[in-house]
Amino acid sequence: MPVKTPFKNPLLLFSVGIIFLFTLVVFFATETSYSAIEQLSVWVRNYFGYFYLYLGLGCVLFLLGIALSPIGRIRLGKVGSRPEHSLWAWTSMLYSAGMGAGILLRAVQEPVFMQQHPPYASDLAPETLALEFTFYQWGFTAWAFYGLFAMVVGYALFVKKKKVLVSSTIDTTITNKLARKGIDIMTIITTVFGLIAAIGLGTAQINGGLNHLFEQQFGLGMTLLLATLISGIAFYSAWQGVNKGIKIISKFNIIITLIILSFVFLTSDIIAILVSFLNATYHYIIDFIPLSVAWGDYDPGMEFLTDWTFYYWAFWLAWAPFTGIFIARISKGRTLRQLLLGVLLIPSLGTFFWFSVFGTSAFQLIESWGSYQGEFSDVFSSIFVFFEQYPLAAVWNAVTILLLISFLVTSVDSAVFVLSMFTDNGKKEPNKKHRLLWSVFILLATMALLVLGNVKPDIDVLTAVQKLLVITSLPFALFMMVMTLIFLQSVRIKS
Repeated sequence: MPVKTPFKNPLLLFSVGIIFLFTLVVFFATETSYSAIEQLSVWVRNYFGYFYLYLGLGCVLFLLGIALSPIGRIRLGKVGSRPEHSLWAWTSMLYSAGMGAGILLRAVQEPVFMQQHPPYASDLAPETLALEFTFYQWGFTAWAFYGLFAMVVGYALFVKKKKVLVSSTIDTTITNKLARKGIDIMTIITTVFGLIAAIGLGTAQINGGLNHLFEQQFGLGMTLLLATLISGIAFYSAWQGVNKGIKIISKFNIIITLIILSFVFLTSDIIAILVSFLNATYHYIIDFIPLSVAWGDYDPGMEFLTDWTFYYWAFWLAWAPFTGIFIARISKGRTLRQLLLGVLLIPSLGTFFWFSVFGTSAFQLIESWGSYQGEFSDVFSSIFVFFEQYPLAAVWNAVTILLLISFLVTSVDSAVFVLSMFTDNGKKEPNKKHRLLWSVFILLATMALLVLGNVKPDIDVLTAVQKLLVITSLPFALFMMVMTLIFLQSVRIKS
């Protein structure tokens, strides 16, 4: 069957067209666009920030309820079938797609920031509070947003035998084709902006690491080279498919991550790390509900929430469609209970231990110095400064840069694969021409963004793209409620 050209594929045509027009507007009216994005993102966080908090708590409780209910026995696929991927491969792929480079970006900087600037007054030690709040922003809620999309899309795909499209989750209730196409176009556009932000931020951190290690400033050429390298490897991985590409690189990521984690853990104060991990996890669990609604003594205030929690929640929501769909795609053969408990618990606990190892070690370094002069305040260089305090610093910094590249690859290749499924009529194995098209388009869009940031150095273009995700996440937040209600109506369990 011949592949549709863009002119015969309205979903592809309109999605690329809208993004291209938006890019032109931003390029020729940069200051005006930046100001509009800034104001609108602040408006969204001010007026819908608490709605995001309530939605996040609701998602966690809802998914736990589904997992523990009879609905949790529903299998994504034939009854009695086995999971398509092993637990190790499945966890590697979902973690690489869902978090990846972010845990390197914030490994040291965020716990130290929370220690130096406690979100609220507490009887807890500053270090415990810092880890607890870091867990909160990277834990159950983020993965609940992903898990909800994975559950609903997985049910539509493997139980109802529908296409791999977000609109497939609501097509029995919302029959208007234009509305369904609009939902799919919105998903594609948000995914593309999310990818651009991820590649831009990732290359900025890699560049920051190279600048710090070699004590010189690498310019735009190096950033463009890194973006090309990442996009090229991601294209090859997406071209090879899930089993021959994405899965292999994801496993590599987790192995290298575990090696780095083990090195820091074994060369630091092991007992202090374990105590911090257990204490912070315990307080996170018992404080989860008041934390999730910023209730009473657990309210850090509007300014702190706007800068941190509201922003994180909007970012997770913006990434939820493509990440959730990718998780659904790799979850064939699992029950909803296995999917939901696995998504909520496994990556969350792994992330908690990661931040405990790096955070506790950084706290002890600061204590040994006697004073803190902001050594870990730069989000792009903090982890490299951290490794300079350990043996074989050059080796570990080089490995970190390699891992940053690899994590970015797995975020991009999984997104390219999902975008290709969308525009190739919702196929589980999209045509390779779609994978090539999206890989090239993502690279060109990223390079345009980086060049624009260089031409307009007074405008933080990468931050603008991140704030754009805050805006585009709002429709998805509202859509999630509709999607969830339709899912509950469609689920039928025989008594």
